[in-house]
This record gives sequence, C-alpha cells and structure tokens, in this order.
Amino acid sequence: MTLPPSQPDTDLLIRPAQSLDREGIWRLLSPVLRKAETYALPRHWGRRQALAYWMDVEHRVYVAQTRDHAIVGTFYLQANQKGGGAHIANAGFVARSAFGAGRLMAEHAMAEATKLGFRAMQFNFVVSTNLRAIALWKSLGFRVIGTLPGAFDHPSKGYVDALVMWKDLLPPVS
Repeated sequence: MTLPPSQPDTDLLIRPAQSLDREGIWRLLSPVLRKAETYALPRHWGRRQALAYWMDVEHRVYVAQTRDHAIVGTFYLQANQKGGGAHIANAGFVARSAFGAGRLMAEHAMAEATKLGFRAMQFNFVVSTNLRAIALWKSLGFRVIGTLPGAFDHPSKGYVDALVMWKDLLPPVS
C-alpha cells in the first residue's frame, strides 16, 4: 500500500547512500540550490558541482527512501573541524516536506554521530528565515549559541542572520 503524498510515510528507510543514488540526491538538491533560501552554496551550481560537494569523501552520506525506493531526503555527517575540533559533528540535510523525513533523518544523524564517538553536534549556519529547520532542531534539543548578523544574502529578504546551533550528544567534558 502506498500512502498519498500528503501523509507522512512512517515506513521510511534511512540507509547509507550509494553511487546509484546520485540522481535521486540531485533531484533533491537542485531546487534547493535554485531557490537559494537555505544553503550558502552557489545557486548556479550544476549537478556535477553539487554532487561533488554533497558526496565529498569526508562526508558520510545517507538517504531516506520510501517503500517504493523513492529518495525523499538526504543528509551528510562529518566532523565539524579537523584536529582538536574533530569530536564535534556537523551535518547538512535536504528533504521533501510531505514525507516526514526531516525528523527521522535528524534522529538518525544524532544516533550515528553518537555511535561514531562525536560528543556534540553543531550547525554552523542555519539561515534565520528557515523557520521549519529551526523549529525541528529546537524540538530535538538544539539551542542557538550564536547569531551571525546579516551573514546570509537571501534572494528576496536581503541580508538575514544565520544561527549557530548546538546539541550535546554525550555529557560535556569537565
């Protein structure tokens, strides 16, 4: 049975991305890049540049797929910094809104990050007008630890703030 697109699909599968997923990932990334409202990535990037960035060798890339194998979300997980900052995770997410993949991917990313030994997760640049993402992160226990005034040039709203968001995954080191 296939659920109508307006209802969240409770049977989404989160799995590591494979080379064959590139087209499905591109179908998610392309409209996000074109709109240029949530990612500080060049809106003129084509398939090659966007996939090279998303599928970078330092990224652990995952997809959310429906029972009929449609890719409805993707995220990558990486160390936020190298060396002394490598114990903090960072991630990027893109999802189609009708499937409930965002929360599922976020929960999966936090579980994976914990399993990999990351002590916390930090989002370096959450555009302040991306209210759905901010609400999701806050509902999962992330808090705003900094504001970057006018850091994002939004195509219709002009210069808007970007937020730095943080969540401890393991008890803080004292």
